[in-house]
Amino acid sequence: MAPSPQAPAGLGKAIRQLREKRGMTQEGLAHEAGSTAATIGAIERGLTNPSWGTVEAIAAAMNVTVAEVAKLAERTKGG
Repeated sequence: MAPSPQAPAGLGKAIRQLREKRGMTQEGLAHEAGSTAATIGAIERGLTNPSWGTVEAIAAAMNVTVAEVAKLAERTKGG
């Protein structure tokens, strides 16, 4: 994934919160989502704008829906 200044506000924070709530490491989430820890870290830091497929895979790996991720992202985008 290429760096993107237009990464959705709050998306990375939401993914990090959900991952930590589940006691998962970036490496563990990456493995379950078919990604890399570097990609998960970049998404959590807001450095990349992941594809919908990547978001869907991350959500599935955490046993949540994309809608749940989006809802939390909306709530956390400001802080």
